[in-house]
Amino acid sequence: MKIQFRLNGKTVQADIQADMLLIDLLRDMGCTSVKRGCETDNCGLCTVWMDKKPILSCSTLAVRANGRHLRTLEGLQKDAEEFGLFLAKEGGEQCGFCSPGFIMNVLSMVRELDDPTEEEIKEYLAGNLCRCSGYMSQLRAVKKFLAYKKEQREGGKA
Repeated sequence: MKIQFRLNGKTVQADIQADMLLIDLLRDMGCTSVKRGCETDNCGLCTVWMDKKPILSCSTLAVRANGRHLRTLEGLQKDAEEFGLFLAKEGGEQCGFCSPGFIMNVLSMVRELDDPTEEEIKEYLAGNLCRCSGYMSQLRAVKKFLAYKKEQREGGKA
């Protein structure tokens, strides 16, 4: 079956099987930031945005992309690099395998939550599993990034 959707701002078409998963379609289309982890929608590695909302591509059929707008980390390079500097400075990138899905959710959180508490941050990012960071360095990076973004919004110098 043929589907058409916007991927990282460009209209694309694909010929897919009815049971194809979105993660497989995106990786076939060159979006290698979308990682395969648990394949049970528990780790967050496969997170992408569909119509500006984070979804788990390992448990989403590709046909659901038809007529939608999808973003992967490849389409958010500037924002990802900006947060990535905070992550690296705090030592939260470790091996980096989980970073793309984690960054997708952090960037979504920045857009959705206004000045979240530490508890709200933890709750929002609870579905992102990392096997090597211990989470504290990631949390520090998120908090510093949120403070930076808040200062930017309020017109201060960052």
